[in-house]
Amino acid sequence: MAEKNPLTTPSPNADTKIVPPGSTQTHTEHAPGGHGAAFPPFESHTFLSQLIWLALAFGLLYYLMSKVALPRIEAILNDRSNRLSADLDQAQRMKAEADAAGAAYEKSLREAQAKAQGIAQDTRNTLSAEADAKRKTLEAELNQRLAASDATIRARTAEAMGNVRSIAGETASAIVERLTGQAPDPATLNRALDATPALN
Repeated sequence: MAEKNPLTTPSPNADTKIVPPGSTQTHTEHAPGGHGAAFPPFESHTFLSQLIWLALAFGLLYYLMSKVALPRIEAILNDRSNRLSADLDQAQRMKAEADAAGAAYEKSLREAQAKAQGIAQDTRNTLSAEADAKRKTLEAELNQRLAASDATIRARTAEAMGNVRSIAGETASAIVERLTGQAPDPATLNRALDATPALN
């Protein structure tokens, strides 16, 4: 038996008249009021079944959401929250480590600078003391050499002056002897030499 086509089969409530094949009459009579059947979702006798199906569909959807979708979403959110917390803790720990390393570096740098300044000051003091000691040693040696040179000069001067006196006495004696024909008295010659300022 062929199935009825809902588009061509009239509703039982519709007041229609079937036109035999070959007839030229195309007029269809409608129910009083000039309107056909209501839209199925708006029919009052189907409200109860629609509400039941709506409740069943909503309950099934709520069950699926609460048992399948929502736990997965909650697990994803929890996992993301845990990862964010772990990343934040790691970042905070790394920041604290970096701050501690920076503080240690600055401390070691200050200590190294202070140590370098102390070494430089000690080196300056040592070099200054060595320079003072060498200067004093050189001054002492120079003074000794100057004193020895002065003593040598005085000795040489005295020796030279002694030689000049003897030479001057011999020359004066030869001149007097040549002029007078007699050698002068040594005592008189010594008195004359003593009276000469250049020989004293």
